[in-house]
Amino acid sequence: MYAIIGAGIGGLTTALAFKKLGIPYHLYEKAESINAIGAGIWLAPNALKVYEWLGILDQIKDAGNSIDRITIATADLKPLTDSRQDEAKEEYGYSTIAIHRAELQKVLAKNVANSNISWGKGLESYTETNKGVELQFLDATTTTVDFVIAADGINSVIRKQLFPESKIRYSGQTCWRGVTEYKLPEEFNHRGLEIWGKETRFGISKLSKDKTSWFAVVKSKPFLTDDRETLKEDLLKKYNDYTTVVKDLIENTETSNILRNDIIDLKPIKKWYSDKVCLLGDAGHATTPNMGQGGAQAIEDAYFLAKIIAENKTKNAFEEFQKVRYKKVSSIVNQSWITGKIAHLGFGSIIRNMVFKNLPKSLIDKKMHYVYKLDNE
Repeated sequence: MYAIIGAGIGGLTTALAFKKLGIPYHLYEKAESINAIGAGIWLAPNALKVYEWLGILDQIKDAGNSIDRITIATADLKPLTDSRQDEAKEEYGYSTIAIHRAELQKVLAKNVANSNISWGKGLESYTETNKGVELQFLDATTTTVDFVIAADGINSVIRKQLFPESKIRYSGQTCWRGVTEYKLPEEFNHRGLEIWGKETRFGISKLSKDKTSWFAVVKSKPFLTDDRETLKEDLLKKYNDYTTVVKDLIENTETSNILRNDIIDLKPIKKWYSDKVCLLGDAGHATTPNMGQGGAQAIEDAYFLAKIIAENKTKNAFEEFQKVRYKKVSSIVNQSWITGKIAHLGFGSIIRNMVFKNLPKSLIDKKMHYVYKLDNE
């Protein structure tokens, strides 16, 4: 029996992959139910291919919105890179889907049997023994399982116990995320847009028929808080020189639907597992959101881990899992970190814009295919 800790995107996808391949499991989540608070997420073709394998791709398409064009632009909407996703559709069968995180979790959770999930069951600690792994929960109950999959996020309780030297890194940037029912101009309905200014960024994605997600990133000291009464006014000042649609989105978002989080990742660690415990997704390799691949890499983890366990090609499935995944994951973590720094250049922004505007399409496509393909393709 495998215990999966955490019913986020990685944990729920792992549950569905285990279900498909007949691997016995039980999922434990500290929250009482799916948390509706949050913002949008992109599911690129590498993630969508996993959900097609799981038989739930149509459900995800129905809950989200297709992104057929991805643009990085200046504050006045002059494109720096502009990638229509026709080639991705032809190669992989679909382009990117933008979806609200809570809607994605709902789709995943409804496909997991209720008998396989325990809600309101937060993990306090664990103990590896000769017989398996004893789990100690916050409600003072315990249970023993054979193996544990830690899908409990960047602040993983399990990782902190397994690798106490692991460290979370602050990127030097903070991010506001909003969701609004404001109707976008038609040209943005199926277009993912990221706008780069001087030391600021703004991103836009339509999530569904009546919801649009946006994010606003600036350089900042960590752990700062907002005056909620003046939050929208403060954001409008920061993005005063941006295109009109940016200001319209901020103005038409309820303050209660604007969340602030510092942008962090996990300083890469060399090992993700012990004999009976394995880290998955953000618990093992949290990345900054600059490539839109944080969730997708957790989804890929679930796919490969389940296949390796089911095929039983090696005595240590967790070791094999890391061998399969480590190179790609590390590349994405490092590239995303660097991209975040480049996007927030101040005096160097003019040079940055010239470089990006003149990037050859072949290079952009090569990077796209590296990310979009599953590791074994």
